[in-house]
Amino acid sequence: MARINPNYSRLAAGYLFPEIARRTREFSAANPDAQILRLGIGDTTESITPTIIAGLHEGVDRQANVATYSGYGDSEGKGDLRESLAGWYDEIGAKIDPSEVFVSDGAKSDSSNIQSIFSTDSVVAVQDPAYPVYVDSNVVSGRTGDSVEGRYEGLVYMACTEENDFFPALPEGKVDLIYLCSPNNPTGAVATHEQLEGFVKYARENGAVILFDSAYAAFITDPTLPRSIYEIEGAEECAIEISSFSKWAGFTGVRLGWTIVPKALRCEDGEAGVLHGLWTRRQNTFFNGASCIVQAGGVAALSPEGRQEMQGLVTYYLENARIIRDALAELGITVFGGDNAPYVWLQAPGGMDSWGFFDKLLTECHVVGTPGAGFGPSGEGYFRLSAFGHRENVEEAVARIRTRLTL
Repeated sequence: MARINPNYSRLAAGYLFPEIARRTREFSAANPDAQILRLGIGDTTESITPTIIAGLHEGVDRQANVATYSGYGDSEGKGDLRESLAGWYDEIGAKIDPSEVFVSDGAKSDSSNIQSIFSTDSVVAVQDPAYPVYVDSNVVSGRTGDSVEGRYEGLVYMACTEENDFFPALPEGKVDLIYLCSPNNPTGAVATHEQLEGFVKYARENGAVILFDSAYAAFITDPTLPRSIYEIEGAEECAIEISSFSKWAGFTGVRLGWTIVPKALRCEDGEAGVLHGLWTRRQNTFFNGASCIVQAGGVAALSPEGRQEMQGLVTYYLENARIIRDALAELGITVFGGDNAPYVWLQAPGGMDSWGFFDKLLTECHVVGTPGAGFGPSGEGYFRLSAFGHRENVEEAVARIRTRLTL
């Protein structure tokens, strides 16, 4: 008799973003004349730029000619894209061999799938608050116990608070897998070289592996801040980096990302090369590679013209973030992030809880944001607003907050 995976029943509540959608849908049904403006889910809104579109068209055209048609490609990714990505890392001072780059359909899936090469009894530490997929995928994989008062048993929560500038202290005990995200989603905080050096030292001393999500690295404008963990000496021995074209190139619906698994990477019971080999095996066994058409768009995105256009998109969204941040600060609301990241993290005014402020913002301003509590226990009392939106919508949302929000 077939039986379900019992770990799914451990999930404490509905996934954050569907819950936001449900509440918004119910409000709209009750208020059909209300125009809802969304500063919640981090989905891009501006169109893909001309150079990248041309690359995608070229990828399509190749499929229309028998001389250039391609079927299955390498599961690890097309060689020219892997080389282009390695070249970008080289420019920022991180030495990566193209063979260490694995192209995928996005950072979210890799953040979950990468767990399959590690033992199911691994002790996992996550930044708190954290992007929900880190936690939920480990729950489903059986690495945690039940949720008790908002915390999963067996999971190590590394609190990110105003007191520590939203970057956690090192775990007090020994852990095996460490999730770090910089620039952070949801807080917008960016790790410094010194902060990452501490985690690299810890991981090397304890045989741990850091799973480093750098999906928002393109938004770092401060040249003193690292855009890759491989800018830290020794990180190639203890860190896997996961990243994406989603926010950089507007590929949220197109789907293209990559994961770096260095050959020098080791863990407690695996010497250098073992984890690289396991991930290679995993990809060849369960994945047929990202779309060759989409990968052609990725190559175009990394061309000089493509990168210039992508930077224009990044600048546009960062200006949105500045508009949101400045307006909230003028109202006396405590705000963080929004300078080297596309997210503004704010303290819910008046001591409100996160979902209470969600309902207040929706009811009074008809604006949707993201409750901090949905990202973990340390997110309670905070709220995330996203800079991904059309400028006119962002400006209208900010105008409503200025004039309608009662504080």
